[in-house]
Amino acid sequence: MKSIFPITIFILGLLIGSFLNVCIYRIPRGESIAYPASHCTSCGNDIKFYDLIPVISWIFLRGKCRNCKEKISIRYALVESVTAILFLLTYFQYGMSIYLLKYLIFIPFLIVIAMIDYDTMEVYTATTWLAIAAGIILLGAYFYLGEPIATYIYGALLGAGTIATIILLSKLIIGTEGMGWGDAEICGLCGLFLGFKLTLLMLFFSFIIGGIIGVYLLMFRKKNGRSEMPFGPSIIMSSLLMMIWGDRILNWYLNTLN
Repeated sequence: MKSIFPITIFILGLLIGSFLNVCIYRIPRGESIAYPASHCTSCGNDIKFYDLIPVISWIFLRGKCRNCKEKISIRYALVESVTAILFLLTYFQYGMSIYLLKYLIFIPFLIVIAMIDYDTMEVYTATTWLAIAAGIILLGAYFYLGEPIATYIYGALLGAGTIATIILLSKLIIGTEGMGWGDAEICGLCGLFLGFKLTLLMLFFSFIIGGIIGVYLLMFRKKNGRSEMPFGPSIIMSSLLMMIWGDRILNWYLNTLN
């Protein structure tokens, strides 16, 4: 019976990833994520149910609309695949537990927020505050089960407070905010799910990842020194890293000090 769980989790990830594609496309456009039905953005024709099978339909159709033959970005299949892989990795890390449930709720929000921020340089409160609300509800579940909740509250305050402090200092010293307040929201919600210790690590790795991405973009002239770059995806990549391997990284670091 246990052998069925990984397959079920993986399929669930594919299905949710397909829905996330809808959210990523429609939320910035102010469209409903429930209506109308999925349709080709080029010809407007509804997509048949058999063309909505995650990843498989994209491969079968060779990345083109069945009706107008317009190219369908591979990103749709990648979002579905990445969601499924993250779900599976989380299952292997936490098994059937409250922590698995927490992160299966957490992951979809992170993917949607990261992709929209990457596309538009905008962070929508419709996603961040809904994620924060979900995190607060989970705190109630932890409290009911006798789990400590203070670490998650401190994590949220640490995450949001760190970015807010950087924004205010940047405004005071150099006259520009440097980061957006949406980044503070993202760090706050990530801290609410990760807890205090992992939030510390998340912040550290966020700046490392952001720096690597910035250097890459500058080296290959995709950006110049004055170009704005979204920091949200770096925060979210770091949070995903902490979610799956954070405890191991923390334990390794502490063991090196002994």
